[in-house]
Parts: sequence; C-alpha cells; structure tokens
Amino acid sequence: MPSDCPHKALLNTLPRYQSPAWLCGAHAQTIWAKAVAEPIPPYRRSLHADSTGLTQTAYDHIDSSNQTAPLVVLFHGLEGSSRSHYARALMNTVAKYGWQGCVAHFRGCGGVPNTAPVAYHCGDSNEIAHILRTVHDLYPQRSLFAVGVSLGGNALAKYLAENGENALCCAAAVVSAPIDLPAGSIALERGLNRRIYAPYFLKTLLPKVQAEIGSYPDVDLAAVLKSCSLGDFDDTFTAPVHGFANKYDYYRRSAAKPLLPEIKTPTLLINAKNDPFLPAEALPSKHDVSAAVYLLQPKHGGHAGFVSGSGRGHIRWLPETVLRFFKYQL
Repeated sequence: MPSDCPHKALLNTLPRYQSPAWLCGAHAQTIWAKAVAEPIPPYRRSLHADSTGLTQTAYDHIDSSNQTAPLVVLFHGLEGSSRSHYARALMNTVAKYGWQGCVAHFRGCGGVPNTAPVAYHCGDSNEIAHILRTVHDLYPQRSLFAVGVSLGGNALAKYLAENGENALCCAAAVVSAPIDLPAGSIALERGLNRRIYAPYFLKTLLPKVQAEIGSYPDVDLAAVLKSCSLGDFDDTFTAPVHGFANKYDYYRRSAAKPLLPEIKTPTLLINAKNDPFLPAEALPSKHDVSAAVYLLQPKHGGHAGFVSGSGRGHIRWLPETVLRFFKYQL
C-alpha cells in the first residue's frame, strides 16, 4: 500500500470533531442528534421503479439552478428516510453549497408501500447500482457523489468494491456503516443495545411486514411478529426473503469489510470508535482497505450522531466534513 501521507494531508484539512463536554456516552451521542435535527429541506419528490420493476420508490430532490453543480445522493439507514436527522442536515448543507441533492429511498421507505417480493437489506448492492444509474440518467451533466449512512453505507461500500473502476460516482462517503456485520450483530444483541435499539426499529419494521405480507407468501408472519431483537427479525424475515440460509449467512455474505481492498473510488469511511452498532476492535485499519479509502475514526460521535458545538449542540460537522471531502475531489 502506498504511503498514507496524502491521506493525512487531506484528512487534516477536514473539520476536527469534538463532542460537547456535557454529552457523554455512545447512546447519548447517538440519540441526542435527533433532538437537534434541522428543519426539513424543501424537497421535490419523484417516483421511480426499483431494480425489480415491481414497485415504486421515492426520490426526494434538492434542486439547484446551476445546471453543472455537483449532485449528492444519500442512501439512508435502516427505516430511515429523507426526514432522518442526518438526511436533513446533509441536504440543507447541499442546498447552502448550491449543489443538487437527492435522498433515494429503499423499498417500502419514505411512505411509499412496497409491492415487490423483496424488501431492502445491508448487502443489496444491486439496488445501489440501480439507483445510481437512475440518478445518473436524470442528471447526466453533473458530477455524482454518493453518501451512505449505516445500512445504506454498508450497501454502498459493497457496491463500490464490486464495481471497482466502473463505479458511477466520482467519490463517496460511508458513515457509521456496520461493515463488519457479524461483529455488529453481536453488539446489538447485548445489554443496553438490545433494550434501546431493537424496540426502536421493530416498532416500524413489524407493522410494515404485516401490512405487506401479501408480497411475501413464504414468510412465517407469526414467527416474524415474535421478534424481540434485530437478529430475530433477520432470521425470520430478512434472510429467507432475500435468499440467505439464516441470519449468520446474511451477515457474512453482506458485510462490506472484507471487500474494502477492492474499492477504487475515493471514499471517506467515517466511524466513531464508540459507535454502539460496531465495536472499535472491528473497525478497519489502513491495512484492511485500498489506497482509495480514507479512514476517519473520531473517538466519540455515537452512531450517525456526531453532535458538536456548544449549548444544545448541532449536527453540521458531518455534512461539512463530507462535502469538503467531495470538493477536494472535483
């Protein structure tokens, strides 16, 4: 691997992250970000077919009058949307830059029901490819940048690795992605993680499956509805619906970490070392990635939180960091 001096030089130009002194602990830093969410940007919605052609998905756009301004596409996390705190912050910053933006929703997200026989998951790089092609065709004159957060980040990283030099985006940012899914799944099954995050996600996942069960004739709905953890849900729904033997097979085959050496696109990989979704010891080192991957691993920040500033704090550090990285690539 070449010298990492160019990496250090670039990373030193990015804003330094520091959590407010009063906001202590991974869970607080994760949850408080929602309390300081920015206003919902002035989105324009369009609907487009997914990669199966059997359902519509929502694309929420931020329009720029500059026809050659760069385009930033965001892939959200589990049960996320264009209203998620990180999506609002990124798209508001995109608008301030005068750039074009788009939050591309996965199947069944953003208020659009899913009618396909598959849903979405951490390893669905085929859907990432389809979305990027759709957006590229909508805006062929614009430089295309991609951001993936959490689940969307792992899927984006997997896409970048699988496509190498043929990836459609000029640069990418992968934020708080559980790239070591086996390690992350174990962390989410333990202690406070299980008690805090499992109920939060299952509150929307279970009713969604129940409402769309007609699309999944082979799913054991009773077993799915008994899920008490994300592992239970992945074992009874995610794995069988998407062709995996079980949750362990799903995590192993979908994890992006083993593929990181194959990435050829300049990629900023941001993970807080106290992210409750992925243990610090599972984070990649420079020996686990290609020369195109820039590792940014602040000590604090939680999962997709990164609250900074004084008083109540704000969540502008993340979008400013990502967009400065993209500007460097122009």
